[in-house]
Amino acid sequence: MKKSDRKSEIDKLWKEYKATKSKPTREKLILHYSPLVKYIAGRIATSLPQNVDTADLISYGIFGLIDAIDKFDPSRDIKFETYAISRIKGAIIDELRSLDWVPRSVRHKAKELERVYAELENKLKRVPTDEEVAEALKMSIEELHGLLNQLSYTTPVALEELWTISSDKNDRVSLIDTLEDTRVKDPSMIFELSELRGILAKAIDRLPQREKIVIALYYYRGLTLKEIGEILGVTESRVSQLHTKAILRLRARLKNIKSLLLGE
Repeated sequence: MKKSDRKSEIDKLWKEYKATKSKPTREKLILHYSPLVKYIAGRIATSLPQNVDTADLISYGIFGLIDAIDKFDPSRDIKFETYAISRIKGAIIDELRSLDWVPRSVRHKAKELERVYAELENKLKRVPTDEEVAEALKMSIEELHGLLNQLSYTTPVALEELWTISSDKNDRVSLIDTLEDTRVKDPSMIFELSELRGILAKAIDRLPQREKIVIALYYYRGLTLKEIGEILGVTESRVSQLHTKAILRLRARLKNIKSLLLGE
């Protein structure tokens, strides 16, 4: 079937479903868009522990897809895939959070490391080295790298949320895309999103070169950690460490900016 014919068929399914709410029609739409769920689940799975089954992530994502199909308005000037991505990711993330698969001790360590990054950056007026961070935490470099490996399982969610705010090209999802009522445009919201994009872009620009490359390849090019490792000539574990450090630095930087703005 030609691409144009396939698109015409999908358009007909949308019109039929929105008019009748037919379950068989909805099932056809779910089947058509299910590869999107598999892709997103696969991306999220690359940064999760090996004991997390991708099949489970896909099942969580299907609920997000169904929610997106039910709430999507085909008359809006936006692709369904763009709208659905945030719903699918949200469903998977919400389920992972409800399972609470990350120990509290690991979450505490993540907050502590994030605090140290922020304090050292304020004190040194530059990005702190691993040695400086390890010293502040009273641990060895090896222990710091081990901690980063642990924390790599806790970081995917945060940046995905931040990145959706900063992306504005190639059908990437933004908060604006998920607003259900497009007739009402809040100028303050538009301004805040624009400011957030600029702040995040500057924060990313301040990252060490290798961490910046990892962020670009992972979130803009859609490469896996293994593929990035092959490009950089390092192990997948090392790429995971670089990714985790980049996330923590970005969090710390954004918190510092927030504190300055609020006068804290």
